[in-house]
Amino acid sequence: MTKFSFIFIGSFLILLSIFSFFNIIYSNYFNIFFNIENYIFTFFISLTLGCILFYLSRTKNFKITLYEKIFTVLLGYILFPLIISLPYYLSIQNISFLNSYFESISGFTSTGFTVFENLKQLDESLILWRSTSQWIGGIYFLFSILLLIDIFDKNLKQSLTEYLSLNYNELFKQTLKIFIIYILLTFFIFILFKFINLRTFDALNLSLSIISSGGFLPVNNIDLLFQNNLSRVLLSFTMILSFFSLFLTFNLFFFNRKKLNFLSEDFNLLIYLLFLISLSFVFFNKDNNFPTILVAISSSVSNIGLSFSDTPKNLTFILFILVIIGGSFFSTSSGLRVIKILSLLKFSINNLLSHTKPNQIYSNKVILTNENTEKSDINKYFFSIIIFIISLSILTSLLTLSDIQFENSFKLSILTIMNTVNSSMFELSDFDFNNLSFLTKFYLIIFMIIGRVELLTVLILFKKYLFKS
Repeated sequence: MTKFSFIFIGSFLILLSIFSFFNIIYSNYFNIFFNIENYIFTFFISLTLGCILFYLSRTKNFKITLYEKIFTVLLGYILFPLIISLPYYLSIQNISFLNSYFESISGFTSTGFTVFENLKQLDESLILWRSTSQWIGGIYFLFSILLLIDIFDKNLKQSLTEYLSLNYNELFKQTLKIFIIYILLTFFIFILFKFINLRTFDALNLSLSIISSGGFLPVNNIDLLFQNNLSRVLLSFTMILSFFSLFLTFNLFFFNRKKLNFLSEDFNLLIYLLFLISLSFVFFNKDNNFPTILVAISSSVSNIGLSFSDTPKNLTFILFILVIIGGSFFSTSSGLRVIKILSLLKFSINNLLSHTKPNQIYSNKVILTNENTEKSDINKYFFSIIIFIISLSILTSLLTLSDIQFENSFKLSILTIMNTVNSSMFELSDFDFNNLSFLTKFYLIIFMIIGRVELLTVLILFKKYLFKS
């Protein structure tokens, strides 16, 4: 491993130790002594490993290859959940190590599957630990996109930075910007929840989960927290923050016409979102429950997956499509990404038109950008969709062979790869993860990680090791 990899992994180990220390203080302040020694143990483990990696980085070369960047990101998705799982495994709940690791992977990948059937049996420090694991996983995902920026196309790079290739000074600058914006947006969501008089503990946990597009809840039933229409509309707004690019608020605040391309994807996302909301208001608001439908739409496009029990069941198929499409390229949401779908649609239409009117020249330019979408980028988009279909087919087959009904296997596979929680709007809210077999949990763990890592990186690794010639 190079110096950069040691620093990257070591920094998140230090961050884990900081959140462990925060849980120690929280447990001590509120006299929750059941599991405080577990957070102390986690604190020393993460801090010690982080310091060791920083020490080892002193003698290493700073230059890092693309393949090592991918392996560094994958290593983080395996190592950090191991440390996060310690408070679960050592807690008084006496859950197995596999269940502990499953819960931590689900949190770190911002998926939201849980082995806990009744959250009232957990102490508040462990509920807070679940939410913080999602928060850390969300910012790790954003940093991973920044680390792997070279595999993305030119337009997507320019929506993030004016540099086509990030040097280490620019990387540090963007990393610091991400960290500050991420914290500020988390605090903003917390303030909004306090505005509707949510309990401070619930507001804190929800803000940590929603900013990371996570699905963990501090209570068993979200209906109890948001009972009126105003609170549900506000919840929708907070989830939409995870749908747009993390840099949207920054780019709006420091608006510059010369850098209009920074807002191009968000402009397309806004049109897409307004179209969905208008369509649902006109055709699906028969029972005057539009705030509930708005929550379902916002939750689906941002890949969070939270919903209320009275969400119309006839929207399930549409909501699954929204989950697959996903949100912004540089947000904590998952999915295939809206800008990829738009580019593929435009490319396909242009090719069809070129056959009907061969004398005409059609551009693959995306709205508000000054660059055409190159054919190599279109190929990447197609490959991403192909990998998604292959992953979906494999996981559905594996889950079906594990004696899970085919319909549930198919739904669960989509939610797993898209890192979306199994709520009532997908008709999977009662799915029992605790009693799944070892192999079934192992399949879900692998594909939760695959879903969180950009699908294109899977193709790059296959190309290097399976198609060397």
